[in-house]
Amino acid sequence: MRHHEHDEPYIVIEKHSGGVGNLLLGVLIGAGVALLFAPRSGEETRTEISRRARRAGSTVKGVAHEVTEQVVDTFEGAKARVEEQIDSARTAIEAKKAQVARAMEAGREAAQQARGDLERRLAETKAAYNAGAEVARTGTGRSRVTARPGDGNGSDL
Repeated sequence: MRHHEHDEPYIVIEKHSGGVGNLLLGVLIGAGVALLFAPRSGEETRTEISRRARRAGSTVKGVAHEVTEQVVDTFEGAKARVEEQIDSARTAIEAKKAQVARAMEAGREAAQQARGDLERRLAETKAAYNAGAEVARTGTGRSRVTARPGDGNGSDL
């Protein structure tokens, strides 16, 4: 086996974020240890324990109140941001709906205009067709010229 310089044992230190519970636990343990090692009578010790317990209770209530306020503030801030985003989305949806409505109306108008133009062209084409059919059927029309005596060719143009 080879010996490496880095074969020494190592220590892993994990850091956890402290919370209110850890703080309160530390305060209570410290108070308890202080009371146990203090040179007092039993009555004095009980009085001191009672006084420190009330103080710790007040501290816990204060910390709980602060934490509650922070949570409420955070919640209200998040709620306000969500409401702003909802209002923004509603405004955007209303704008898109209005845009779609305008586009649909423009499309309807364009379709009606195109239909009118198509119907007019169909009527013109039909009239031209009917006029051409009438000329073909009767044989009368401007395109037919009859030869006159003495013009020299005697044929139709």
